[in-house]
Amino acid sequence: MQSHIYESGIIGNCAYLAHVQKDTNISWLCWPKFDSSFVFGGLLDKKKGGEFSILPEGEFTSTQRYIENTNVLTTEVECSDGKYRITDFAPRFQLYERYFRPLMMIRKIEPVVGYPRIKVTCRPVGEYGQLELAATQGSNHIEFTGLERSLRLTSNVSLNNILNGQHFVLNEPKYLVLTYGLPLEAPLLTTAEDFLMRTVSYWRHWIKNTGIGNMYQKQVIRSSLALKIHQYEDTGAIIAASTTSLPEFDGSGRTWDYRYCWLRDAYYILNAFNNIGHFEEGEQYFHFIANVAVKEDGRYNPLYKITGTADFVETIVDLDGYKGNKPVRIGNQAVEHVQNDTYGQVLLSLLPLYTDRRFIFEERHDSSKWISDILEKIERTIDEPDAGIWEFRHFTQEHCYTNLFQWAGCMAAMKMARHIGDERLLARAHSLREKAKEKIEACYDPQRKVYTQAIGTKNLDASTLQLIMMHYLNPKSQRARDHLAAVEAELKADHGLFYRYLHTDDFGKPKTTFLITAFWYVEALACVGRVKEAIEHFNSLMKFTNHLGLLSEDVDSSDGSQWGNFPQAYSHVGLMNAAYRISKKLDRPGFL
Repeated sequence: MQSHIYESGIIGNCAYLAHVQKDTNISWLCWPKFDSSFVFGGLLDKKKGGEFSILPEGEFTSTQRYIENTNVLTTEVECSDGKYRITDFAPRFQLYERYFRPLMMIRKIEPVVGYPRIKVTCRPVGEYGQLELAATQGSNHIEFTGLERSLRLTSNVSLNNILNGQHFVLNEPKYLVLTYGLPLEAPLLTTAEDFLMRTVSYWRHWIKNTGIGNMYQKQVIRSSLALKIHQYEDTGAIIAASTTSLPEFDGSGRTWDYRYCWLRDAYYILNAFNNIGHFEEGEQYFHFIANVAVKEDGRYNPLYKITGTADFVETIVDLDGYKGNKPVRIGNQAVEHVQNDTYGQVLLSLLPLYTDRRFIFEERHDSSKWISDILEKIERTIDEPDAGIWEFRHFTQEHCYTNLFQWAGCMAAMKMARHIGDERLLARAHSLREKAKEKIEACYDPQRKVYTQAIGTKNLDASTLQLIMMHYLNPKSQRARDHLAAVEAELKADHGLFYRYLHTDDFGKPKTTFLITAFWYVEALACVGRVKEAIEHFNSLMKFTNHLGLLSEDVDSSDGSQWGNFPQAYSHVGLMNAAYRISKKLDRPGFL
């Protein structure tokens, strides 16, 4: 069924993230930050993308798995001469009362069966493949220069074998330590083994402190581990995906750079971390959102760089593209869009500061002011058409989803106003909430008993499932059941998959389904009491992971193939929140 699956895993340490292919190549690694140029980018161009592979002579087969409950990845390669194992990881553990997360990638190679002959290729590049780096041999390392800071490969493999592309017999463990900026100034073997042991221990301890119900533990554990390493710990930002320009479907032209932090995602991501009992990650992300909210006097940008700025533009670079799909985009034009749902989402993201007692909160003298400032932004934009959640590039509408989050944001503001005892703020938020409600009701089609995508259109949109999940519609009401029935009749695909919408947009008609909307559908089913169906659809969606349990952004319902940027944080958040929603339903007394 699955004709095209991303055959890679990811490793990371909350400072960087790398893709390891089943063929052993590091196909994607951006240094020094998530949104920097790649130093390995074979995912987008086999020639210009450089290479970091460990390959045998002749034909081979390979398998991959994660060391249980970790982000440490092993790849076993079997060839005519035997079998060997590569263990790839990004060091992460506590050191000196803080997290040690260097720009360092460690690859351990060990023989398993026989004496395989292998070749190590390490050819990093710069400036999105436009720059070849100079390689200089040292006593026990190779230095690659040409970037702002040099890369260094420290190894007990013969450096001449690496530089000359020669095969050698693997008869003992070998280590490759690649660093950016700072070289490894410590013993190679003992340091690599110590870092491996500490990193495995860190991840297993992290998982042991994760609150997960009895259902879907394996899937939620992998999703939470994947989501965790999409967070840039220095600022708390979480990127949508580590990649750019992996197409939504073949030949679509829908190739986007997702290495940024969308404010829209805040509500869902904070929910996901809260649902698994991880406060630290949510707190870090909360501070990122709070910093953005406080410093923006004008409009909020829909997305920001991981450093909290929005000073970038979308450009096109000269690369072949994934499976020949062009253009390859760097930056994202959505940063310029009008997307008015973000104000409500920021209020929802800040709400835990007032309602979650894990936060130590002393009333700030300016609380009323900045809550009032965000409400003013809602007031100014509530009648304004925008690009919407799906970021349409060439038309605007008054989107139901936008008005829903203005409504929900006002609800959050009312709770905060009560907490700080500001009656004027409470009245203002209440008045705006009622206006947002009028806008939402203007999207209702009484003949079809459904809320449409926007005022004045008959198009349906999976994002309106949020009306049920956000409890704008009482999940027990007939209107909620009718709305869900109408949306699923039009947008549901085979195998539990779901389309965002089916009308023509800027690039034609979408061909692939969108995974997070499928998980929203699961949540909506659970909300209205169709829990057995929710479970069936959730189980069906698990067929669309890759061999390591990782999810893409899009799936072609005709053949189950994976498309879009990968892995997609949003999809894993959807999985985690849907699993939590089902578990909460099943936990209710008397359900079974």
